[in-house]
Amino acid sequence: MLPNVVFGSAGVQQDTLVFPREVSFSTQDSGLVYANLYGAGDRGVVLAHGGRFNKESWDKQAQVLARAGFRVLAIDFRGYGKSRGKAQAESPYDGVHFDVLAAMRYLRETGARTVSVIGASFGGGAAAEAAIACEPNEIDRLVLLAHSPIDHPEKMQGRKLFVLSHDDANAAGPRLPKIRVQYEKAPEPKQLIILEGSAHAQFLFETNQGERVTREILRFLAEP
Repeated sequence: MLPNVVFGSAGVQQDTLVFPREVSFSTQDSGLVYANLYGAGDRGVVLAHGGRFNKESWDKQAQVLARAGFRVLAIDFRGYGKSRGKAQAESPYDGVHFDVLAAMRYLRETGARTVSVIGASFGGGAAAEAAIACEPNEIDRLVLLAHSPIDHPEKMQGRKLFVLSHDDANAAGPRLPKIRVQYEKAPEPKQLIILEGSAHAQFLFETNQGERVTREILRFLAEP
């Protein structure tokens, strides 16, 4: 049975707040990632933010997940906050999937039995690439909130949940057609949820769709 919680201010009670602690860890390409760690237990979840966000932007969602029994790691990608990539990189965002991989491995090395990743927009693209680059069985579940499309979705590992709004669009046009192609190419097991409206990725949590997104993510993470 799923916990009766929501991703929003109404679901966060002041007397049940989970206070995060900041941690840091190295990446395989000599970067350094700072992250906020919430909760305890052996079910790990990495939160990978979108381009307009940072690790603090996940606080409400991390609170809910931690209270549901997950150990949650919300990262700052290289180029955000104190996180950084390798000095010789052409762009500060080169190798962002290494940041996700490092977070996954940090959770494993500190006691997580399973590791899932929730990635939004740009962070979803990085999470999807990490689901390709990781070792077999290194990622258990992957939640992609209107992720940036990747070149080889057919190589993604783990169970996958794709979530986006029907009318989500950017300067290049509607996002749904490209993400549907990504979904169709991705291997099973996989699920696709298309919501009403046009809210993009993490902005979904600020709409009346937020509670449904909450329920679907918790259901997906709790499935046997």
